[in-house]
Amino acid sequence: MIDFEIIEECRKGNLSNFRKLVGETAPYAFSVAFRMLGDEALAEDIVQETMVTIWQKIGRIRSVDGFKKWLYKIVINKCYDELRRKKRIQEYNPSDPEWAVISNHLSHEPVAEMENRETAALISLLTYCLSPRQKAVFVLCDLEEMTLDEASEITGMRKANIKANLHYARKRINEMITKYI
Repeated sequence: MIDFEIIEECRKGNLSNFRKLVGETAPYAFSVAFRMLGDEALAEDIVQETMVTIWQKIGRIRSVDGFKKWLYKIVINKCYDELRRKKRIQEYNPSDPEWAVISNHLSHEPVAEMENRETAALISLLTYCLSPRQKAVFVLCDLEEMTLDEASEITGMRKANIKANLHYARKRINEMITKYI
């Protein structure tokens, strides 16, 4: 857990404590970004951009809980930006061979790298048809196991909208799974 003294020292400009803060929070940020974008390199870029934003604006933080929600909010917003940018570039429509990639195992690859690629492929395939908000709610509630209240604070959506987006996200994912099983 993040210690408030570390946040206080970072607010004063202490770079060594900021390194500690990055070390403790980067895995959480990466997890959300990776699940939202399905791309390891993009997720790493999002984490890096998030940490720059945190360094620039850490003076606004007043509590550890506030910091955690703020961190997730920054990551989600940066992922929204990336998803909008990707959508302008090209639409993504998975094909049957892409679905097959998920279960193919390449023995010459390291296990962790293969698992990351498979996880990314699976998440991308299951969530490609979701809106960015549905994807964010699905990632936060179902994959990151946050409560509806926490997801509401992070996304800025009302609790009723969180429930509706989560319902439709689960429904679409279920349709995708049923279609390809």
